[in-house]
Amino acid sequence: MQNSEALALTAVLLAAAGDLTRRINDGVEARGFDGRPAFGFAFTRLAPDGATVTELAAHLGVTKQAASQLVDELVRKGYVERRAHPVDARARLVVLTERGWECTRAAEAAAADAVGAWVEILGEAEVRALCDRLARIAPYGPLRPTW
Repeated sequence: MQNSEALALTAVLLAAAGDLTRRINDGVEARGFDGRPAFGFAFTRLAPDGATVTELAAHLGVTKQAASQLVDELVRKGYVERRAHPVDARARLVVLTERGWECTRAAEAAAADAVGAWVEILGEAEVRALCDRLARIAPYGPLRPTW
């Protein structure tokens, strides 16, 4: 593959990721939830069993202070709550509230809508093949927001 082709591929993948993030966020907002894409990236780590701020910071690739500020915002909006950690008395566990779970379900529906648009263009078999191929390249993420 030529350098220019590799650059074109990276541009297309980044554009697709950005468009997908925007569509999901727009769909979440259309379903009555306020927030930003970083919330969804945090929710992927907090579901299903919660996480400490330190664990969330590592997941998002940010400082503990930045993760703590995000958690404060999520608490104010009613998406998460802090609980006593079941094992470490010094730590607090951040878990999704029912509103957080509702927002997560809204994001899942918005993601289905966004991917449905791809199915209309490419067909279901091609979208499944695309998913399989991308999973071979980057099977475990990381899923991190762009701030």
